[in-house]
Amino acid sequence: MKTKAAAGAKALTKIYGAGDSRVVALDHVDVEFHTGRFTAIMGPSGSGKSTLMHCVAGLDEPTSGTVFLGDAVLTGLGDNQLTALRRDRVGFVFQAFNLLPTLTAWENITLPLDLAGRRPDPELAATIMDAVGLADRLHHRPSQLSGGQQQRVACARALITGPDVVFADEPTGALDSTASADLLGLLRRSVDDLGQTVVMVTHEPAAAAYADRVLFLADGRLVDELAAPTADRVLDRMKNLERVTV
Repeated sequence: MKTKAAAGAKALTKIYGAGDSRVVALDHVDVEFHTGRFTAIMGPSGSGKSTLMHCVAGLDEPTSGTVFLGDAVLTGLGDNQLTALRRDRVGFVFQAFNLLPTLTAWENITLPLDLAGRRPDPELAATIMDAVGLADRLHHRPSQLSGGQQQRVACARALITGPDVVFADEPTGALDSTASADLLGLLRRSVDDLGQTVVMVTHEPAAAAYADRVLFLADGRLVDELAAPTADRVLDRMKNLERVTV
């Protein structure tokens, strides 16, 4: 049985510049991200990974094509509609933690709910707090937390709204190997235990191995897909891609 798509795009094209400086970042990409699944996006530098994620997440406007989040079509929505949709239905984790320095960890986590005038769901909040393992640090400010702890706070903030999709853009890029494993384990548990949908851009085969499947981009096109990835299999596919695109 086919799993319902939580988000995706059809004939998604993104072009920057014009004339001699024209760059086709995405070239008629068709993609679906299935509900309750963890998808990693990989590809050589400049392949369009982050552009794809930003367009599907409603952070960047496509040149042409259709982007959808569940039954909502993002293409053509106004700024206010997009802002409300991202706030209510999407979670984000970036390489830069993007925490507000004057707020405590707990205040940073609940900020999206505060902005929306909503209260945390007690059961979901308890589950997330247990998963991030920061119960004794919730009243500390970001400057009092390690990089790994700050990124776990950012991940909890992305999960606390119960979003349709969590988009993670190189979330382990600023972390050491131990903190990376903690964060990726948290994302994996959010899928397995909470039914969360996660889409992650990464250049690290070991990070991609936490996903259910890996999509590979080259020159703005989807060129390969790998189910049940391991770090070694991902690395082999990346080497093949780089040989082809060199």
